[in-house]
Amino acid sequence: MVTPQQVLEELKKVKYPGFTRDIVSFGMVKDIEVGSMGVNVILAPTTARQDVIRQIHEAVTATVSKMPGVTAVDVTLTEPEQPQRRMRHGPAGVPGVSHVLAVASGKGGVGKSTVAVNLALALTALGKRVGLMDCDVYGPSVPLMLDLQERPEWSDEHRIIPLEQFGLKVISLGLFVEDRTPIIWRGPMINKLLTQFLREVDWGELDFLVLDLPPGTGDAQLTITQQVPLSGGVIVTTPQDVALLDVKRSITMFRQVNAPVLGVIENMSYHICSGCGERADIFGHGGGEGMAKQFNVPFLGEIPLVRDIREASDAGKPIVLAQPDHPQSQAFRAIAERLLAEIAARPGQELPTVH
Repeated sequence: MVTPQQVLEELKKVKYPGFTRDIVSFGMVKDIEVGSMGVNVILAPTTARQDVIRQIHEAVTATVSKMPGVTAVDVTLTEPEQPQRRMRHGPAGVPGVSHVLAVASGKGGVGKSTVAVNLALALTALGKRVGLMDCDVYGPSVPLMLDLQERPEWSDEHRIIPLEQFGLKVISLGLFVEDRTPIIWRGPMINKLLTQFLREVDWGELDFLVLDLPPGTGDAQLTITQQVPLSGGVIVTTPQDVALLDVKRSITMFRQVNAPVLGVIENMSYHICSGCGERADIFGHGGGEGMAKQFNVPFLGEIPLVRDIREASDAGKPIVLAQPDHPQSQAFRAIAERLLAEIAARPGQELPTVH
């Protein structure tokens, strides 16, 4: 006969839909009863969505049924009164911040941080007060892109004062560590840092706080969605199939936490040869727009693979600032305008006036 501990270990293989974390780490497994009649797994749902609960129910049954010696499996669901109460009240907002936007990607290497930085600067160019929070603990690249080398200071109220650059208020772990210092942290340390950035940074009055999330759907993303109500998520992808597969996970993640997906941006959409002017669809083309249509979310626009964008970011002055009349700077501003329109069109959302 199996033991409750053995069953618990197997249940760690059951992922919460839309996330890379399992249902055990989510705290859903409240008890496991093993007897002569079989195994009874007692779950406490953390959501009221019946489709998610059904997926978890089926996955638990299938996983435990495969264990040697298990003759029958029952899944008991406790009353979800407490989770519903949490969802109704929701997480507290960031004081002084009107809208929180999360820029995400299902995988690394799609240029998400480049898009996040230029998008934040494009919103600033449109007259908005904007902050940028670099949530990528393992690979914080925002300081390099904005040529930030100073360390933040603390206010008299023991709050972190974000650095200001090009009209943006910026915070990143990269501002606190040396360039060559590796970040070797476990999940709880990352969660604590991100919570501190949200709650203990003196952001002041902002129209938008742009979050540059790390790639994937792991601990950092879960911490953000639990700590602050999102006005919406923006998903960055490249056209090739391997990137588009991960877009599905990102869209599912935002929907699982009841955050609207404001749109998809296709980065490195195509390449224009600087010598001959010929266009080459190096990674394919149109996949991001097709994925947006498939999931019924807006397609915000496409950004080509252009050397000027990379060179401007490496030089610490992103292209929206370095070359405001460049076609790709105009593309970023157009995406920012579409993003504002998407937010304004959603019930209960009010856009701040131009300052």
